[in-house]
Amino acid sequence: MNNNSKFYSVQEAKKKLESYCAYQDRSHKEVTDKLKEMRMIPEAIDQIVGNLLDDNFLNEERFAKSFARGKFNIKKWGKIRIVRELKLRQISKYNITIALKEIEEPIYLETLDILAKKRLSQIRETNIQKRKKKLADYLLYRGWESHLVYEKLKELI
Repeated sequence: MNNNSKFYSVQEAKKKLESYCAYQDRSHKEVTDKLKEMRMIPEAIDQIVGNLLDDNFLNEERFAKSFARGKFNIKKWGKIRIVRELKLRQISKYNITIALKEIEEPIYLETLDILAKKRLSQIRETNIQKRKKKLADYLLYRGWESHLVYEKLKELI
């Protein structure tokens, strides 16, 4: 998106960012990046971010929790991938820890089981070692912990 021709007042930018945050939870980084893209000066960015925090449009803990829940439930990501993605969004270690508590352990392990079985049924490789490697690569890429992946391989293949 190219906003070169448009200049925003602090009020206009604040309104635009309120809508942006109301549509879906955002990280502080996404909000500041958006404001920089709108060519707002650092003082205006600080003021707008402060207002968004005060008015509860921006809440890092809420963002981290909904991000973790969403990526786990929809994309079936493991905790390692979720943590990596939250760190990329500059979420604090404290909020990452809280976010991971949104994922219940029994459901987490059941999801791994379902995902592994589904993927295994799609792998057409006949060589056992290559089957194992393909399944392991798939699960590790999605951010599942290696010890869980290797236990699952032993169980299934």
